[in-house]
Amino acid sequence: MRLNKKLVWIMLFSVSTLFTQCKDSEDDVKPDDENELITSVTLNFKEAGTGATTSFSYKDADGDGGNAPTRFDTITLKANTEYTLTIAFLDESKTPVDDITEEINEESYEHLLVYTPSLASLLTYTYGDTDKNNYPIGLTGTAKAGTAGTGSLKVQLRHQPGAKNGTITPGSDDVNLDFKLTVK
Repeated sequence: MRLNKKLVWIMLFSVSTLFTQCKDSEDDVKPDDENELITSVTLNFKEAGTGATTSFSYKDADGDGGNAPTRFDTITLKANTEYTLTIAFLDESKTPVDDITEEINEESYEHLLVYTPSLASLLTYTYGDTDKNNYPIGLTGTAKAGTAGTGSLKVQLRHQPGAKNGTITPGSDDVNLDFKLTVK
């Protein structure tokens, strides 16, 4: 009788162990929320009235860290002029080149572009696009150059999976660049 009780307990323990170890593996899957590799950023300023477009780029073939960027343009704009600003992101480390702009647009509910001029009088930016939750994105908007001067324009692409609320926090930077800015 004692042997039968031990055998029953061993069998119950074995069966319960099997059930706890065979749970659905989908519960353990976590979405890939890593930051994108971006090797090229291009800002396109289309002047209101004339339609003339001027582009300014940043290129760093190996991404953040490693080798220095191979291109980092100075943004030069006309004083007191309005522009439509669009931005493009590429990962040129892949063949074919990966257009990250499309991914940002598709996952706009996880991304926010922030444009911060240092001297505030040099530029004002107004968002021209929103995500499905009506939060700004920043892939397109209006940039108005102010009075003549020099400073910088910080361009940040914030990655905010599951937490985007229309502000710069929380999240992490996919891009954080300080372009030199000249308004004349």
